[in-house]
Amino acid sequence: MFTKLSEILEAAKIKSTRRIAVAAAADKPVLLAIKEAMRQNIVIPILVGNIEEIIAISKEIDLDLEGIEIVKEANPNKAAVLAVAKVRNGEADILMKGLVSSGAFLKAILDKEKGLRKSGTLSHVAFFESPFYHKLLGLSDAALNVEPEFNEKVAILNNGVEAFHKLGIAIPKVAVIGAVETVNAKMKPSVDAALMTMMNQRNQIKACIVDGPLALDNAISLEAAHHKGIDSPVAGEADLILCPDIYSANIMYKTLNFLGGSTSAAVIMGATAPVVLTSRSDTDQSKLMSIALAAAME
Repeated sequence: MFTKLSEILEAAKIKSTRRIAVAAAADKPVLLAIKEAMRQNIVIPILVGNIEEIIAISKEIDLDLEGIEIVKEANPNKAAVLAVAKVRNGEADILMKGLVSSGAFLKAILDKEKGLRKSGTLSHVAFFESPFYHKLLGLSDAALNVEPEFNEKVAILNNGVEAFHKLGIAIPKVAVIGAVETVNAKMKPSVDAALMTMMNQRNQIKACIVDGPLALDNAISLEAAHHKGIDSPVAGEADLILCPDIYSANIMYKTLNFLGGSTSAAVIMGATAPVVLTSRSDTDQSKLMSIALAAAME
């Protein structure tokens, strides 16, 4: 069980140094995170993008480019395709988004012939270190899937579980949350949550413990669950919070970071290699931790 993101950072440092291809790398916050990850021997970068801008930013932040492979491509969309090719061809182990739109970045990953497609559904998994929770808390999906249908929710759940497996957590506890902890036919997320719970009990969703629907308080507080008469193996011990849609997940993501005093790291799951996609509002530390998370998983 991980309780702090620094423990994931240490796990990444124990592993061999990973090669990371950065798409449209001329981005100061991204290069700052790469610089620190290099200093800690976590990654060796391959920078794909506008070479003049990469050099200018590197001089500004005192990043030594000696020995670093730079692939010249000023067009951000084409840079994404080239970065994906580096991973696909085995020249890099991790992919990272730089100054390119998420749409173009994901299009390159999902290309059926030249991309990194493993499954039909990519999903975003974030890990939070909160001063109000006793271990790292996973959250999905705050970035990619807007209003997922049931089968997509199952894929998102499985992607999240795989992320925990890659960190050495064999049986993560998954809380499928909604507005209430009871099944209500008029509230589709509650029905979906109950179906996923039953699928888990019948071994259709494996290597985890799923319970839902759970309201958020019941998922993270055993006391709250007991107060409501809920007996759940997940209550108060959730590893992964599965939200019903991007709206609730994104609000929770930003609430944890900006009002809850949390720090976070995130990756995209469902591709053939770990993918780092950070928000423009994420701190340099969050970007560094996201690189470390991907390296710890690889």
